[in-house]
Amino acid sequence: MKIHEQKSFQEARDQLKESQAALNALVSIYEEKEPSKSEGKLAGVPVVLKDNINTKGHLTTASSKILENYVPVYDATIVKKLKEAGASIVAKASMDELGMGGTNRNALTGPVHNPYDLDRISGGSSGGCAVVVASGIVPLSIGTDTGDSIRKPAAYTGVVGVKPTYGRISRYGIIPYASSLDTVGYFTTNVADAALALEVLAGRDDHDMTSSYEEVLEYSQLLNADLEGKRIGIFKTVNEEVKDPIIKAGFEQLEEKLRAKGAILVEKRMPEQYMNLIAPVYRTIANAEATANHSNLDGIRFGRRENGESVDAVMTNSRTAGFSSYVRARFVIGSYSLFEENQDKLFRKAQKIRRLLVRAYADLFKDIDGLLAIAAPTLAPKIKESSDLRFQEASFAEDHMQLGNFSGYPSMTLPLGFEDGLPFAVNLTCRPFEEETMFDLADGIEECTGLAGQVKEVRA
Repeated sequence: MKIHEQKSFQEARDQLKESQAALNALVSIYEEKEPSKSEGKLAGVPVVLKDNINTKGHLTTASSKILENYVPVYDATIVKKLKEAGASIVAKASMDELGMGGTNRNALTGPVHNPYDLDRISGGSSGGCAVVVASGIVPLSIGTDTGDSIRKPAAYTGVVGVKPTYGRISRYGIIPYASSLDTVGYFTTNVADAALALEVLAGRDDHDMTSSYEEVLEYSQLLNADLEGKRIGIFKTVNEEVKDPIIKAGFEQLEEKLRAKGAILVEKRMPEQYMNLIAPVYRTIANAEATANHSNLDGIRFGRRENGESVDAVMTNSRTAGFSSYVRARFVIGSYSLFEENQDKLFRKAQKIRRLLVRAYADLFKDIDGLLAIAAPTLAPKIKESSDLRFQEASFAEDHMQLGNFSGYPSMTLPLGFEDGLPFAVNLTCRPFEEETMFDLADGIEECTGLAGQVKEVRA
């Protein structure tokens, strides 16, 4: 479904209800349409939001029991922007608890199901948002990406997933995970809609001091799919780690089509010892920042309160009951990294290695317009066979998109093909604030694949 193929609020709402039993993609559905402008770039467009985005007067749980009754008193900046552009918020989507996870199994409402195979995961943590676009119910959904949380679900569900440059979109009113990595992003079914969405969402916000003053362009009007003379890096270090022969063959076919369109392909590599550091550095930084960010969720200052004989007991009981064992384990790891005696050898060392990785990554872009790689090395795993531990034990081919979070570079996932009826994808990354270039290259890639607008309808 494309943005300007109009579907009413009521139609989208009813289809979301019909599909919920099969997909389990949602936390809540709006019964009534809220006021929004009748004119604008997204006039009348139904949109679904990840459930960590504050919506005034509507439940916002971040998929955590400790926030299961939280109703914000204000809208996030991006919600205001969507309404100003004429969009209609129709539902809040499931996610991994507090954004921590890559399967969307660790959710308050249970696992989200992939529309291409209901026994498989959607990916996470923005899996619910991916699924409602992939199933053709809404043309746009808004999520967050801390370590490929939009781009990996996009790969598993066959849609376009965009993580813009860090600071390009305001995070005011969004329940955080890891502040130095968190980026607002979104899902569409095609590149043109992805370009249009950024026009609406991007821009400076004085409520978010990390938001950028960089000019926001009319990306959808500037799209140019001509790849003649464009220099596209091929991330060989990643692609050579992928074992699936059909995914590898699909990428090689894309390379041939890109050359036929005049693109110049340049092999790019990073040392494997650097690549193997991505996952441990990410976990160290993300867990530490999450521990600090969520220290206020204690039943006293914020969140669901459990009884106790003292303030300390209330806090302990509230956090024990309010967080899953998976999230509590991350907080333990994060706290350990932040202990004074451990900071130099763990958290600060991870920050230093992050800078080393970013410098090496930046070097790849010196003579290219964009960097292309296989997005995920496998098809979406079965729900019963998947866990976040699986991804922690996997190769850097699973983790490489986290370099986009370390660096803040704009990055997007595009459908590439199918294997046994399941989608696989490519990932494209460009230099900071070069979203115009990214969308141009993506438009050319989309012409090569012919997969713009694909959806897999699922109704109960």
